Amino acid sequence: SHPLLCPPGIKCGGVLSAPSGNFSSPNFPGLYPYETECTWLIVVAEGSSVLLSFSHFELEYHDTCAYDYLQVYNGAAQDRGNLLGTFCGHSPPPPFSSAWHVMAVVFRSDRHVAKHGFAAAYKKDACGGQLTGLSGEITSPRYPESYPNDAECRWSIGGAGAGGPLTLVFADFQVEGGQGCGFDYVALFDGPTVAAPRLGRYCGSARPPRTVSSTPHLLIIFKSDFNIGGRGFKAHFYSAGECQEVFTTIKGNFSSPQYPNFYPNNLKCQWSIQLPPGYRVKVFFLDMELEGRSSLTGGCDYDHLSAFDGGTENGSLLGQWCGWESLAPVTSHSNRLLLVLHTDRNTAKRGFSISYVGVVPMNVSCTRTDFHIQIPVQSLAQLERNRIYLGTPSCAAQVVGRNFKIHTRFDTCATESQRRNNTSVIVSTLYIDFSVGDQEDIHQYEVQCEPKRKEASVTLIVGPDPSRLSQAENLVDAQQWEGEAIDAREIKSQDTSDIVFISICILAGLLMVIAVVGLVLL
Repeated sequence: SHPLLCPPGIKCGGVLSAPSGNFSSPNFPGLYPYETECTWLIVVAEGSSVLLSFSHFELEYHDTCAYDYLQVYNGAAQDRGNLLGTFCGHSPPPPFSSAWHVMAVVFRSDRHVAKHGFAAAYKKDACGGQLTGLSGEITSPRYPESYPNDAECRWSIGGAGAGGPLTLVFADFQVEGGQGCGFDYVALFDGPTVAAPRLGRYCGSARPPRTVSSTPHLLIIFKSDFNIGGRGFKAHFYSAGECQEVFTTIKGNFSSPQYPNFYPNNLKCQWSIQLPPGYRVKVFFLDMELEGRSSLTGGCDYDHLSAFDGGTENGSLLGQWCGWESLAPVTSHSNRLLLVLHTDRNTAKRGFSISYVGVVPMNVSCTRTDFHIQIPVQSLAQLERNRIYLGTPSCAAQVVGRNFKIHTRFDTCATESQRRNNTSVIVSTLYIDFSVGDQEDIHQYEVQCEPKRKEASVTLIVGPDPSRLSQAENLVDAQQWEGEAIDAREIKSQDTSDIVFISICILAGLLMVIAVVGLVLL
C-alpha cells in the first residue's frame, strides 16, 4: 500500500498511564504516513521507573537521522537536556530505563520515503535496561523496601556518545551475605557484556568500593535467590571525563558537560581542585547560563552550581549560583575547593566555563621606606629564586632559611608612587614565572603599601588568561600566613627608625616657628 499524508482521524501519540503497554508508528506494520509527528508521553506512578524496549524498528536511514527519526526522552519531551537518543535506519534502539516516572517518545517523518516504522513496549518498575547519559542512579527493585526473590537485573551503562571511563559509587548496600556471595549478589563487569573482565562481586552489608571502568561501558548484574532478601542497594554512576574531575595543577580550566551546547538533565557533577598546602584557590567565571531561579522561592531550586571550601560538600558553602549571571571571582580559604553542578529533570541551558588559579601563599609587609615579601620555598619548590622578582629581574628573591625573601626600598625595583582614594600609596608588581619551555606562564601580583599606616596588601592581577580576566580582585587583606614571621628585631629597629624620623620632623618644625616669630619681633 502506498503511504499517504496522515489523515486527521488516525491515532497518533497520546498519554500512556497504564503500568505497562504497547504502541507503534501509525499504520504499523504497514508503511507509516508522510509528514507525521507523534508524541507518546509515558507516565507511571511517581517513584517508579519506565523500561522501554523495541520489538521492531525500520525507518528511513540518514547519517544524522535528519529525515525520519525517533527520539527518546528521559522525561517530558522537547527538552534537549533529557534527550537519550535519536534513531533511524534498521538498528533498533537499545532498551531504555528512565531516571524517573515519565518518559517521552517522538516520531517524525518527512515528505519522502516511508518504511514500516516501529513497535515498542513499556512497563513500570522493571529492573535493568540500557542507561545512557553522563550520570544517573540505579536501585534494586522496590528499594528501599526488601527486594523480591528470584530477581535478575542487568544494567548496561554507556554508549550514546559517552566517551570516558565510568565511575560507580554505592550510596547504600544491604544484600544477603554468604561465602563467596553465592546466594544474592551484585556483579560488575568492565564492558558491555559478561565476557568483559569482572570488576567485583559483592554481597552483605558493607558498601562496595568506588569502582572505575577502563572503558566507556559498565555492566551491573543483580541476582537474588529463592529466599532471604534485604534492603538492596542504591548507586550513582557518572562519566569520569566531563562530569567528575580532579585538578592538582596551579591553574586550569573546565566547563559543564557538552558546553557550549546544552548540558544534560539529571546530573550531579563534581570538580575538585586540590593545591599544595598554603595555597588558596581563586575561581573566575568566564561564562554562565543555568536554569533560572524559582519564581516561588527566589532561590536556585532547580539547576545550580555550588562551591564548597575544603574539598567536600561538608565544607562551608562559598556560593551557589543559577540563571544567567556575571559573577565576581571566588577565593577559597584553604588549598581545596569543590564545585558541584546539580541539574534537575528539565530545562537545560548552555552551562558554564570556568578558569582557576592557585594564589601563592605569601606574607607582604611594609615600613615607610621598604617592602618585605616572604614566600615559603615549599610552595614554589620547583622554581629557581630568579623566577621570583619584584618589578625587574634584577630584584630577584633570595633564599633565607625556608623562605624566598625580597627586601627592597621603595626607590628601587620599578616601584612607583600613586594616589588612590585620596591616599598616597607605593605600588610595584611581583612576578612569579612558572613558564616551561615555550609555554609562557607568568603570574603577576600587585604589591601595595600605604606608608603612613604601614599597611600592605597583595592582589593577583594576571592569572589564568589575561585576555579573559577584566578585573583584579584583592586576594589578601593583610593576609594571614602562618609561617616564619619576619624577624622581630628587624621590625623593632624599623619602628625605632620611624620614631627618630618623626622626632626630627617635629624638632625642625619648632625651630622654624621660633625663627618666624623672631623675624616678626625684629
